[in-house]
Amino acid sequence: MISRAKSLKTILAKHPFLAGLPDKYLDLLSGCAANTRFAEGEYLFHAGQPADRFYLLREGRAALELELHHRKHTVIQTLDEGEFLGWSWLIPPYHWHFAVRAAKPVLAFSFDGKCIRGKMEKDHELGFEMYRRFSMMMAKRLEEAFPQIVGLYR
Repeated sequence: MISRAKSLKTILAKHPFLAGLPDKYLDLLSGCAANTRFAEGEYLFHAGQPADRFYLLREGRAALELELHHRKHTVIQTLDEGEFLGWSWLIPPYHWHFAVRAAKPVLAFSFDGKCIRGKMEKDHELGFEMYRRFSMMMAKRLEEAFPQIVGLYR
């Protein structure tokens, strides 16, 4: 019988965000991970709430929403299977900047931010690798979202 940790590590290794990450780091991350599900229309989090985790999407679609001038939330980006969600857990003061809603039912790995930060502080190579991966994706996301956000204010 395959242990939970071994099977989780195997699944994590296949996620595009963690592809190529050494086994020793997958072992560390596995200890901070949990399977999470959200029904269509359910919010994963809201802007201003404490950011205490990040997600690796396994199935479904998540919509990043921005509230403009007390109007309804406006979708600025959608994320699908194979993408990560949330970097606010990594940068103080650890509060979400957007709301995220499940546009389709979502199955994801949820990672405890405090747990991951603790592991990154103890193992600086892991910290470097995680910051590298997150910063590359953050830059990509900002490039994709910026034109849409600017368009909302016109």
